[in-house]
Amino acid sequence: MSAVQKKSAAQLQREEEEARKKLKRLAKQGGVEGRLPMKRLFRQRAHANVLSDHELDYPRNPSEMDWSPLYPDIKNHPERKVEIVDIGCGYGGLTVALGPHFPDTYVLGMEIRMQVTDYLTEKIQALRYRAENEEPVPGGYQNISVLRMNCQKFLPNFFEKGQLTKMFFCFPDPHFKARKHKNRIITTTLASEYAYAIRPHGILYTITDVEELHIWMVQHLDAHPLFRRLTKQEEEKDICVTLMTHETEEGKKVARNGGQKFVACYERLPNPE
Repeated sequence: MSAVQKKSAAQLQREEEEARKKLKRLAKQGGVEGRLPMKRLFRQRAHANVLSDHELDYPRNPSEMDWSPLYPDIKNHPERKVEIVDIGCGYGGLTVALGPHFPDTYVLGMEIRMQVTDYLTEKIQALRYRAENEEPVPGGYQNISVLRMNCQKFLPNFFEKGQLTKMFFCFPDPHFKARKHKNRIITTTLASEYAYAIRPHGILYTITDVEELHIWMVQHLDAHPLFRRLTKQEEEKDICVTLMTHETEEGKKVARNGGQKFVACYERLPNPE
């Protein structure tokens, strides 16, 4: 590629970024309260490097975390803590769907990609406006939020022992190459971190359209002494399994393409005596 072509490509990239910023500014200035953001303005590559710190802010320990910017009504509910987390929440289909089903529980979507987090932040703000002024829903979406963070590195910085009741891993990065398997979201070490954060009888949910990854996650969770796999009958009775299967953006895409979804859910067992 010539120097002229390289310059032209860089210039096009800058112009595209400037156009995106301009559209965002116009959207904010145009009286769009309650109007959902345009997803095309927040597109980003599907996966991010989980080994990078990504210049993220995180507390030294859970007691230092200020949740008030994420949950404006927390001043009225100081006893509440985040209990449900959607790891790698993407554009927030599941996070948003969980809100009205658990109106008295704080639900948190966690996403490492900046543009995607920005999109979901604006979407939640729009939904809160609608719920307050136009379309009342249980919880008013005041109980859902999104945080940009890398859970594979910093999860213990945010959550106390046994704080969570539900943890979701929906269509995670398969990391197909063998040398990348160590970066998968379910490993022996990470499973122990999840067991620390989930209280006894809480549930860890997984779903993927990649059978190889499904087998990997099942093998690691089956081998962990603090997790018991739910039966199919137990999964069928759990509304969260239905939401996880049908409300995520990736799940909808798999359905459109006629793909198969593999589900495995686990109860967090009580600590042995």
